[in-house]
Amino acid sequence: MSIGKIISVSDLMVEAFVAGEPLKRRDMLYAEDGGRKYEFEVQDMKGSVASLIPFGSCKGLHRGAEVFKSPRGLEIEYSDAILGRVFNPYGEPIDQAPLESRNTRTVYPDSLPLGEIDVNGPILWSGIKALDFFAPMQKGFKMGLLGGAGVGKTVLIKELIHNVYQGFGSNSVFTGVGERSREGKELYDEMKESGLLDKIAMVFGQMGENSASRSHAVYSGLTLAEYLRDEKNQDVLLFIDNIYRAVQAYSEISAMENRMPIENGYPATLDSDVSEIEERINSTSKGSITSFQAIYIPADDITDAAVQTIMEHLDGQVVLSRKVAEKGRYPAVDVFQTTSTLIDADKVGERHYNLHEKVIAYLTR
Repeated sequence: MSIGKIISVSDLMVEAFVAGEPLKRRDMLYAEDGGRKYEFEVQDMKGSVASLIPFGSCKGLHRGAEVFKSPRGLEIEYSDAILGRVFNPYGEPIDQAPLESRNTRTVYPDSLPLGEIDVNGPILWSGIKALDFFAPMQKGFKMGLLGGAGVGKTVLIKELIHNVYQGFGSNSVFTGVGERSREGKELYDEMKESGLLDKIAMVFGQMGENSASRSHAVYSGLTLAEYLRDEKNQDVLLFIDNIYRAVQAYSEISAMENRMPIENGYPATLDSDVSEIEERINSTSKGSITSFQAIYIPADDITDAAVQTIMEHLDGQVVLSRKVAEKGRYPAVDVFQTTSTLIDADKVGERHYNLHEKVIAYLTR
């Protein structure tokens, strides 16, 4: 049954008149026009007018088209069928293979109860000496991964996936937010060639798609990681490349709604948008999600508001340097900028802490 009609159309925002229909943010709606189905998500309600984010191109959609409410919200596969597969941000497989769905779940689950979160998990040894020595991780940590093209990020990611699977029997999730389609295809092919494809699930919101795609990719990736943590009791590695692109997508959506931005055009909801993502990356008594988040730094300005907001949630950072890579040293870790909150005598022990301090002093000299 129709609940209203489209009253304005653009590629980033569609408005619908839905008088008398109680809608809330993130409800899913759809319209059928010219034999094609268009799907939307409610972003905001202003009286009887709903602001909708389109999930794809709005080409061919006309004003006056009838709008219907979907019985369920945005969902993604929530079963073992996710392994070895590539999804778009809306839960649809894009690797040209059929998917026999066993179970699905909303990409916006309720937050974990505070009592279930374990903040004192054991150390997660990655098997990569440079990381384990200079930036050791605890299960549930959030690590920034900084470095440009050609410094070995993909090789490092592959090694981490391999080592965590070998050491813990745990799978990984890769989330491409604003990825170039070429880079996504290269990663897929490299995972296939190295025999790691069946140990990872992937979500891509590509650069050429609209802001809805880039903003939703991270939620779908988190949901896949939560399946492995909560249902398979695994210590999951979650790679997000690039977390900054998600913030950019929120800015574009906010601009379309004519909301007053803060510094550098970022939305006033910047803190809560980033927190909603980061607070889902946690460790429990059953399993953990440990994340590596690539961060683009605009104009190399580390004081940028979005970069600082993301950094507030991180437990450390791994910086890959072109200067180190040019010397043929891999992984090309810049040990002076690579840090972890775990570098503390009470956490890693006196021996590790003292060795770390001495090595940094010798290298500095």
